[in-house]
Amino acid sequence: MRRLCFLLGVLQLLAAATAVYKQWIPNTNFETASNWDKGRVPCASNVVRFEENKVVSVFVRSPHTLTDMYLPLNGELVLAAGAGFAAFDGSWDPGCDSGATVRFSDAEHHAWFDPTLWQAVSPSGELESSSHIFSVDEERVPCHYDDVIFQPETSFRVNVDSSQQVIHLRSISLMGQELSSPEAWSAYLQGPSAALQFHGNGTLQVTGSGCVDKSGCACGNTLDGHRICAALLRASGGQCPEPACRSPLQPLGHCCPICGATINLDFTPDFDLQKYQNRLVQALLSQPKYTGMQMAISKVQKEQTFLGVIPRSSTPVIQIVLIHEGTGVQTSSTVEQLAADIMEDIAQHGEALGISSGKMEVATGNAFSEQVGNHTLSRITMGTVLGLLFGLLFLGGILFLHRKGKLRLPALCLPQLWDRVEDPAPPAPGSEKGFDNPMFDVEPPRADPGEETLQEMAHRDHPVFYLNPLYNANETET
Repeated sequence: MRRLCFLLGVLQLLAAATAVYKQWIPNTNFETASNWDKGRVPCASNVVRFEENKVVSVFVRSPHTLTDMYLPLNGELVLAAGAGFAAFDGSWDPGCDSGATVRFSDAEHHAWFDPTLWQAVSPSGELESSSHIFSVDEERVPCHYDDVIFQPETSFRVNVDSSQQVIHLRSISLMGQELSSPEAWSAYLQGPSAALQFHGNGTLQVTGSGCVDKSGCACGNTLDGHRICAALLRASGGQCPEPACRSPLQPLGHCCPICGATINLDFTPDFDLQKYQNRLVQALLSQPKYTGMQMAISKVQKEQTFLGVIPRSSTPVIQIVLIHEGTGVQTSSTVEQLAADIMEDIAQHGEALGISSGKMEVATGNAFSEQVGNHTLSRITMGTVLGLLFGLLFLGGILFLHRKGKLRLPALCLPQLWDRVEDPAPPAPGSEKGFDNPMFDVEPPRADPGEETLQEMAHRDHPVFYLNPLYNANETET
């Protein structure tokens, strides 16, 4: 029994080490100055007004004195220990505008799929301080196996509109309580606060299960990628900034093209995503010459196409995205060098790391380069090209033999584009200007070649005369 408990504890520690925690940033607290239209917390001589038709949940941390307060028809005030409201007694308050009305700001526009409203944190809620790792835009929002944290002693309201039927999460922590099982989450949804905190057509579902695949798990936010990009680019009118390089790259899960490098890895069951990320950070990114370099690495679903046009299926690959904080020629060479070092490491140790092949693309400055590394992918590509060429030559040979008459294809109708001469059309009925000759209306029987030769010789020795019935014999004699 003790051994079983020990194993369960080890598994929980490993899950916590690989779990990703994302914390919601905005809140609807009464003491947050940005939640009020005047940019400050209401004071004693102010009138507080909540919009009548707005649904809101507000956490109150401390006691407040107010002149008057108008509450919404549907909402709640969550009072901490010692918090409350008292009526203003009319005494002079030097730091307060007498009689001013302060309105609570609208929190309806805070959307779940807005990357700017989330931040990656440690399990204790502290900000992650890694200068080498970043996330593509779709992964800045909680993924299916992430843990979500709403800060303790805060209220919030989130729009969970989604193109997914269910938004899966490993756990949700709110008001200092972690909900990590479907049963606990279902019980919370039946309480009075859930409907005031979450609204929209989406449904949040806590599974309690993390990613058990050591090669990583896809984020799962692809269906809501358009919502993520719309929220991210709202300030710029939906337009991406103009890239500084000639042929920018478009990483999967990222809203805008980048100048940098991407490496796509095909992997085997031996590949470990977390170990490989640690290897790249410790062996390469930590070097002084790569100061300012940032890397995103994750599993993504890459769409496969037939002949580069027809969608066929999707396959999981490991995507590495490399960017640099700076600009200029020196920055471009640094990105290219880091990408080349990673490809060289794959060539030397790829089999031991569980990497079967890699493809690198670099777009920096005015240059664009592409390199396919390692074994399997290059052989498959060459085999595909040779197979297509052989098939075209085979079809061409069949057409050539058919054209020459050496190959009959009775069941195959092939248009002969090179035949331009058409058979002359038969004359129209009634256009002949002659008459029928009864003597030559029937074709004579065909004779053997030998007999025809004898007849021709007889004709030359003995003249042959024919009677024409159209003329009178007496007139002929005359």
